[in-house]
Amino acid sequence: MKRTFSLLAVCWLLASAAAAARPAAPLTASLDLNSLLAAPQFSTNVQLMLTLALISLVPFFLMSVTAFLRIIIVFSLLRTAIGTQQVPPGSVLVGLALFMTVFVMSPVWQEVNTKALTPYNQGKISQAQAWETGLKPLSQFMLRQTREKDLALFVQFARIPAPKAPSDIPSYVLIPAFMISELKTAFQIGFLLFVPFIIIDLVVANILLSLGMFMLSPVMVSLPFKILLFVLVDGWNLLTRGLLLSFR
Repeated sequence: MKRTFSLLAVCWLLASAAAAARPAAPLTASLDLNSLLAAPQFSTNVQLMLTLALISLVPFFLMSVTAFLRIIIVFSLLRTAIGTQQVPPGSVLVGLALFMTVFVMSPVWQEVNTKALTPYNQGKISQAQAWETGLKPLSQFMLRQTREKDLALFVQFARIPAPKAPSDIPSYVLIPAFMISELKTAFQIGFLLFVPFIIIDLVVANILLSLGMFMLSPVMVSLPFKILLFVLVDGWNLLTRGLLLSFR
């Protein structure tokens, strides 16, 4: 048995020496990177990985490039202005903002489906063409909501030539410009929401001060009046109407 292992070891050493003495094959003959990338199996795996990554980014994508950002911020500011800490619950506000986003963005989704998804499923256009065509309606929506000042800011810091047409604006410039424009618009609407409720707080605080009720919290007294005012003017209808009209 020992002789057998010794013979095997000698044979392995001889084979290793012969392989070392043999001239090395060129790199292109042993590994062709271009053919590897062009292999159907490799490209399918890459497409699968990209698809899974994009699916995981859907919530972030929804908040960044749709009407959801403005709507949810306005709803949050409204709850703060009224003074109700957990009413309506956050899940209710998110659900309402989500369905309003679907309503506002439905024309954009229909255009994307008509011009990009349906032709791609029918095999009329490639995946790259479907992606490029599908981004155009969304980019047009973002451009309508974006201020020129915010867009010029990111164009300047991106160090790219001034776009001559809306289609020349890259997505990495348009998306952050759209987001800060939406933040400004949402805070402007929130400021208008705060004004009537602050007036009620001031009136109640002055009345309590004149009556000498220093130990009674003005916030607790004014809260029912703020809720009553919001209900009497049909606040949810007015706020929803104003949000829908704010989108161009």
